[in-house]
Amino acid sequence: MKHFLDEDFFLNTATAKYLYHGVAARQPIFDYHCHLSVREIYENRPAENIARLWLSDDHYKWRLMRANGVPERFVTGDAPEKEKFRAYAETLSSAIGNPLYLWSHLELKRYFDIETPLTASTADEIWTRANERIRSGGFAPRELIRRSGVAGLYTVEDPADDLSCYERLGEGPSFPVDVLPAFRPEKAGEIWRGAAWRDYLNRLSAAAGVPIGSYGEMKRALSRRMDAFAACGCAASDHGVEGMPFLRAPEERIEAIFARALAGETPDETDAERYLTELLLWLAGEYARRGWVMELHIGPVRARNTRMTALVGRDRGFDSAADHPLARPLGSFLDELDQRGQLPRMVLFCLNPRDNLVLASTAGDFQDEAFPSKIQFGAAWWMNDHRDGMAEQMRTLANQSVLGRFIGMLTDSRSFLSYPRHEYFRRVLCDLLGGWVESGEYPNDLQHLGRMVEDICFHNVRRFFGLEEET
Repeated sequence: MKHFLDEDFFLNTATAKYLYHGVAARQPIFDYHCHLSVREIYENRPAENIARLWLSDDHYKWRLMRANGVPERFVTGDAPEKEKFRAYAETLSSAIGNPLYLWSHLELKRYFDIETPLTASTADEIWTRANERIRSGGFAPRELIRRSGVAGLYTVEDPADDLSCYERLGEGPSFPVDVLPAFRPEKAGEIWRGAAWRDYLNRLSAAAGVPIGSYGEMKRALSRRMDAFAACGCAASDHGVEGMPFLRAPEERIEAIFARALAGETPDETDAERYLTELLLWLAGEYARRGWVMELHIGPVRARNTRMTALVGRDRGFDSAADHPLARPLGSFLDELDQRGQLPRMVLFCLNPRDNLVLASTAGDFQDEAFPSKIQFGAAWWMNDHRDGMAEQMRTLANQSVLGRFIGMLTDSRSFLSYPRHEYFRRVLCDLLGGWVESGEYPNDLQHLGRMVEDICFHNVRRFFGLEEET
């Protein structure tokens, strides 16, 4: 029997152990999609305790605690932080098989040198030990990023957001990590949200210095904000959609839909789809013109529990996976861009794993000799970023395309302690490759395999985002 979380966990062959310890573990991290706060990175204030680091903004943990019957007061409410930590500890001890179980213990081990399993009975001891380590130093955001081996990251920002902290990071004392904004104009597309959408347009207008009284003026405001993002080093965009829209309409019809919505009329589903389709096509064309990467995150049903969302707010752990038909609208969207000569480099993510083959095979329809694996089937995302989901995504990619060109893992996290997720992913990757080698399905060429692992862990993603030349 193996020891809990020993140095070879997930690694079931000699080849896997070599590839992980000899190659993958040594690679830096480029986190191409996360939700870290650039203001927190700039201000660089250490957290006060482990509950702040773990529980203040982590919907993964919140969902787990609710599933264990923990009262909301101890999840997002006003309970003392130590009591919230105890509630999480009690929950975690019953969460065998959940990725949070290993992620949390990896974080304790890598950042706090704590190998004691977290349970209700050990919670107070671990609370004390972890907070002593925090008080001893090394837990400010920039220190945690450096300690995690991060060479660079993209963190998503709304077009209306203030970018001054990115500018100040470049002007201040040397910080050897590229912290770059990724452009996320989702809210501009949420025309069905009525007053919230109109309020958002006011924010966008103020940020861009452009009055927005028409669809054309909104596009002009977005374009001006893209210029501001580009000045901060942005070459990445992101958009999340519940279902992939594709319902074409001429510009004048979109202007009419926009005008009615601006006047207070809520569009029906058909007009909302027409509007979002044309907005996404325009955005993709802009990204292609600028040489930016477009990330599409497809499949989250947002704020499904309306009662709890009303109580504690959006993005608080009440989202789930959608099951909309995807192949035809996604393929039509990519085909339209390809015919226009406006197809940007793109990363396609799905929240429902039933769509893995759809994304992987559709990506294969639009590859281009100008850039290897220009359309990427993105890493197992959100509710799929566990061992089974990662292995399934990589097997599907390998079956349909060139695994050696894969751009690898991202954290998609708001936590500065989330980087052991890359270790978790790299172990799954090396175990998968090692298994194929030792079953006789691939030559035991460790030099070539090592280069492949280096590329998937680090180099491919930097090349994909234009930060590193092909060698």
